[in-house]
Amino acid sequence: MNRRDFLAGASALPLMGTMPAAFAMGQQDDPNFTPALVGRPWNPRRNALVIDAMGEIRDTYTDELIEEMLAAGMRAISVTCGNPRMDDETRRGMLDSARDEMWWFDRHIERKSQYYLKATSTADIDQARREGKLAIFYLTQNSDHLMRDLDNVDLFYEVGQRTCQLTYNYQNYAGSGCMERHGSGITDFGARLIEKLNDVGMCIDLSHANVQTTLDAIEISERPVHISHSACSALNEDPRAMPDEVLRNLANKGGVFGLAQIRTFMTMERYGMVELYFDQIMHAVNVAGIDHVGIGSDRDHRRLVVTPEYLAEMQREQGPRFDIRRVPLYFEELNSPRRMEVIWDKLLERGLSEDDAEKVTGLNLYNYYKEILG
Repeated sequence: MNRRDFLAGASALPLMGTMPAAFAMGQQDDPNFTPALVGRPWNPRRNALVIDAMGEIRDTYTDELIEEMLAAGMRAISVTCGNPRMDDETRRGMLDSARDEMWWFDRHIERKSQYYLKATSTADIDQARREGKLAIFYLTQNSDHLMRDLDNVDLFYEVGQRTCQLTYNYQNYAGSGCMERHGSGITDFGARLIEKLNDVGMCIDLSHANVQTTLDAIEISERPVHISHSACSALNEDPRAMPDEVLRNLANKGGVFGLAQIRTFMTMERYGMVELYFDQIMHAVNVAGIDHVGIGSDRDHRRLVVTPEYLAEMQREQGPRFDIRRVPLYFEELNSPRRMEVIWDKLLERGLSEDDAEKVTGLNLYNYYKEILG
């Protein structure tokens, strides 16, 4: 069963007993609720580069929603193929899930070719900018789909995969995820996998790895690696956040650190906390340097409303380990397909020049992709 079948067919888990009181009475009835911010319309003359190192594209997106994303400058995004949370799945099932979803995206991109194009190199980003489209790269958030067979790296490269996360949240054959209680660093297989990914020209992503696995991978890899969607633990301790040592080592090897737009990585306060996101970006800039910071939203682009139906969707997608009381995972102020306009404005408010803001919104990732993918 692939991820789309899983999402479509799973039954909603019982939610009302764990639903926060504010949701039960209605999200916007909460006196602390803060609506989405509105940025200035994107400047088409500058055409600043916007790349999301890890985000979502859904088949439920309307044409109007996609047009808003494009109008706000989005020109490239990496999407997850396969479900890294399938704990009870066989390795063969993980392979089938990832491959089938890449094929599904091939068909979906073709159906929506007026908006999307499949991306395997920076030339496709260049084309998307010329044509006002969105270049879609394929990534996996685990390496289990490779079935411990390095020849499968070639198979997935041919299908279109261009980024491989070494681990998800728990221990696997390559290394350890950030949620593992007694995890390893990079394993022997993980070191050989890194060498293979370097050889074929696939980006290595360490977003869900634990700190030791991350530091090992940065050291072992002969080519720059990246962390597509994370946060800075110096500002808020969270298993998904990384310490300054990681940011410095990553930057020293030419990598890029992507800031996720997941509120719970940064605060458990639900509303009015969006400035913490920009604190995170500026901290990363100060530690890693302006040339080594990007954005990986880890986000949906719909305008989301927390309803019982949405909570059921989240529980299905996130799996039984997910604590539904953490919803909403996003900053309400960035709950819009036009949020990149808001982010651009806020980076300028924080003192970045337009040239430096563009490095964060996309140019750093473009340069990283250029080095690895061509």
